[in-house]
Amino acid sequence: MDYNRYQKAEQDLQYISGMRPVLRKRALYTDTTENYITPAEPSIYAEVKVRFRTAKNNVDRVFMVIGNEKELMMKEESDDTFDYYEHTLQLEAKRVSYHFEIHVGRMVCYFDQRGVAKVSNTYYDFVILPGFKTPDWAKGAVMYQIYVDRFCNGDPTNDVLTNEYHYIGDNTVRVEDWNKYPAQMGVREFYGGDLQGVLDKMDYLEDLGIDVIYFNPLFVSPSNHKYDIQDYDYIDPHIGKIVDDKGDLLQPGQFENRYASKYINRVSNKANLEASNEMFAKVVEEAHKRGMKVILDGVFNHCGSFNKWLDRERIYENAEGYEKGAYVAIDSPYHNYFHFHNGNHDQWPYNHTYDGWWGHDTLPKLNYEASKELYDYILYIGRKWVSPPYNADGWRLDVAADLGHSPEANHQFWKDFRKAVKQANPNAIILAEHYGNPSSWLQGDEWDTVMNYDAFMEPLTWFLTGMQKHSDDYRADQLGNADNYWGAMMHHCASFTMPSLQVAMNELSNHDHSRFLTRTNRKVGRTNTLGPDAANEGVNKAVLREAVVVQMTWPGAPTIYYGDEAGVCGFTDPDNRRTYPWGNEDKELIQFHKDIIRIHKENKEFLTGSIKYTLGEYNLLGYGRFTKNSQSVILVNNNDHEITKAVPVWDLGVPKDATMIQLIMTTENGYTTEPKEYQVIAGKIQITLPKTSAVILQHKIQEEVQEEPKLKKNFLHFV
Repeated sequence: MDYNRYQKAEQDLQYISGMRPVLRKRALYTDTTENYITPAEPSIYAEVKVRFRTAKNNVDRVFMVIGNEKELMMKEESDDTFDYYEHTLQLEAKRVSYHFEIHVGRMVCYFDQRGVAKVSNTYYDFVILPGFKTPDWAKGAVMYQIYVDRFCNGDPTNDVLTNEYHYIGDNTVRVEDWNKYPAQMGVREFYGGDLQGVLDKMDYLEDLGIDVIYFNPLFVSPSNHKYDIQDYDYIDPHIGKIVDDKGDLLQPGQFENRYASKYINRVSNKANLEASNEMFAKVVEEAHKRGMKVILDGVFNHCGSFNKWLDRERIYENAEGYEKGAYVAIDSPYHNYFHFHNGNHDQWPYNHTYDGWWGHDTLPKLNYEASKELYDYILYIGRKWVSPPYNADGWRLDVAADLGHSPEANHQFWKDFRKAVKQANPNAIILAEHYGNPSSWLQGDEWDTVMNYDAFMEPLTWFLTGMQKHSDDYRADQLGNADNYWGAMMHHCASFTMPSLQVAMNELSNHDHSRFLTRTNRKVGRTNTLGPDAANEGVNKAVLREAVVVQMTWPGAPTIYYGDEAGVCGFTDPDNRRTYPWGNEDKELIQFHKDIIRIHKENKEFLTGSIKYTLGEYNLLGYGRFTKNSQSVILVNNNDHEITKAVPVWDLGVPKDATMIQLIMTTENGYTTEPKEYQVIAGKIQITLPKTSAVILQHKIQEEVQEEPKLKKNFLHFV
């Protein structure tokens, strides 16, 4: 007898008999929400408890891997389905990056932000930033973006008038027809929307369920978009309040704005400016009374050629109470705010050689490295508007990665900006416009978060419409491609930490891209190639409803671009800046938004819960959002036919023999919020999804409220 061979056979038999069942990969889970990190936003030097979930009695060991060190996790809790392993970390004043290593017999696998993986990749590690907190009010908050000139005209007396001033090649135009499509070169036409109009529609915003108003720029500016700011200290009287209105319009043949005396008085007269600031304070006060926050747009990379610091238009040259601009005089106190390519004395007065952003002379680039005065003043502006009497609740930062002339200067400025704003208002939010990986700005000491293009708008647009976000391209290979969708979402979400992800601005449309409803018609082009009517043709509201269901159930702050909820269409700017259609709204679509917003706000899993992939097939998405006591599964069928699926839900924490309730079902023709029961059998639900539909099913553990003993109540009453 071969004794060694016999001994090996015995060892193999013992090993096989003691093996765990097959690894249940779907059970493996953790993230950095409060479900698996306690506390969820730990302070520096705090202790934090990290949890990891496995199927019950299914694995041998779980290690938490931090750099080159492995920490054995201990099983601390179990329920009918899962085991929970824990490890306590003592934090320091530095970032912690980690993943997990799971041992089952001789098999080893890893778990990071991708889920289960054969090999580890530090890019997808979970990250804790000690001391980094984002405002609780912003986590999952429903935001509403208002492009003020196109929202509501509440005060016609402050409208920009035809021939009031000259801007980029022609005179201003007051649009008399509220429903007219924007002109192709529409930056100088004005519809008259203003802050009084916002006040007039506060009931509408409150009824819709809005938590936060995000305003496109409000400061003095010659354009309707106001990204070329003229005066950071004041709200533009054309959207605020004009109390002193004297002066003349430009006369025929006049093109120099030094003759635009009505405009000069409107925007430089301190009575008008102070009244407009008071109007803004009133808007914020009214919003706060209704439980809403207000975010301002901060354009600090560049200003406008009309800006009082430069004064290329010579508006302030002879205005009372203003210093000479850097364009006008070489000895201007603002000289170093800008970079002049030719600084010879003979270039003044009226030196045209200043540096413009991307070469645009209407957008002078601010020169922070050369001027401590400018640097400090913008920090002051950052503090001013989030402090009394204005009390705004934060900033959205325009082209924030472009500010400054070097990455080092950029990062230092945003560090200082954060300190200034948070010292003035610790509960203010700082979110930035950014395309690409934002992680270097999201390390806890600069921005709170970003407008979420890469990890929300773009993947969802490609999946549901096959369209690029400007409607500039259609790709059949992207339409319905669930692998690409999940791959993009996992990859780009990994550049966020959880505090940033939970407040990320998740938009379907905005002022820079085509309206989402227009993208559903899959027409490639813009208003100058197809005409504005084409943006309305062949649109599919059922696809929009699918997108809104995802928007309201995805981690982050769902942000509605004004009018999307009312059925507004439009190609990319300026066509996406159409007016809100008061009196012609799609009331059914508005009601749908009210209902889905209510569902979003009433269920904690959609605000700060965990998210888990459930399924992904051609034109079919499924994912779960869950907390300990509430689990929801969201399914989207973007096919043009119905589909029946058995969907696992046990891995979301739903008991294997429970009942799930339908919260909402969207269909080709509308939607319903009538509850419908689905029986969970062996951890799965069987469901038939109609064509072009989305559904939310929920299981919720009702928390028991213990009634006080009657004897105690009687005793208290007797006393």
